[in-house]
Amino acid sequence: MTDIQNQNNPGTRPSENWEREAILKLANASLNEQKKARRWGIFFKLLMFFYLFGIIWLYSPKNWKPVSGIGKAHTALVELKGVIASDSEASADAVIASLRRAFEDEQSKGVILRINSPGGSPVQAGYINDEIKRLRKKFPQKPLYAVITDICASGGYYVAAAADKIYADKASLVGSIGVLMNGFGFVEAMKKVGVERRLITAGEHKGFLDPFTPIKPVEMEHVKNMLKEIHQQFINTVKEGRGSRLKQNDDIFSGLIWTGEKAIDLGLVDALGSSSYVAREVIGAEDIVDYTNREPYFEKLAKKLGAGATAQLLGTPGSLWLR
Repeated sequence: MTDIQNQNNPGTRPSENWEREAILKLANASLNEQKKARRWGIFFKLLMFFYLFGIIWLYSPKNWKPVSGIGKAHTALVELKGVIASDSEASADAVIASLRRAFEDEQSKGVILRINSPGGSPVQAGYINDEIKRLRKKFPQKPLYAVITDICASGGYYVAAAADKIYADKASLVGSIGVLMNGFGFVEAMKKVGVERRLITAGEHKGFLDPFTPIKPVEMEHVKNMLKEIHQQFINTVKEGRGSRLKQNDDIFSGLIWTGEKAIDLGLVDALGSSSYVAREVIGAEDIVDYTNREPYFEKLAKKLGAGATAQLLGTPGSLWLR
């Protein structure tokens, strides 16, 4: 009986037909397993995507749209946090936009500018200082109080000086009223390595900030005079803002820094107090609404991943910083 040919395929024996069916079954099973693995892979990737998206949404809700007033009397809060620079979260554009919204809301009874900054660009700090003075004149019935948290140094204090009053914690760091320009010189290192610097300029002093070229005495004097000029602008701004509250002490404008408690004795700070204290006891509106203009999360992440993060923290050689 084993020699009887298959009716559908006369040339194929039953044993050969069985082997073919077995191979087809194995091939189909393998394909099905691959499809299942692919589907599960796609499922887990989507699950991970939604999980990460959920975390971002949960922990940064203010990044999606600005907070507006709550429809009743409240204290407006604006954060100035980090290095004050044009490409940072504490840029003049971002802080000024937040301050304008805080002042223009009819239900805000006062504005708190909460500062936690080591300083930054004198230009950006100057923009914010000027805008605070303009807004205070435009809305004379609405006070602005600066509240210092961890640190308010240099450019941060340049901004704070425009406030009606300044509050701080007893351990806050306050001051550093000075200007610096930093960089590195690699002239001697290049000599040891045997590298020749080829710098071609049009203008006698065009390359005077080049770190691979020796700085000339006349150029050093020029930089010092420029820093003195900006420092005097800083001093004038602080004196204008603080007035007779400043004590006669030469160290105030030396670049030194003090605790919040000592800063009261020097007239750099008016009193000790947190944002909650100022809202409740000074402004008289305990509810606080945050008007800070938050940077979109993904844009902020891109900056951190890019080279801009280094420039924010260290600055570029030859940059002027109020620190």
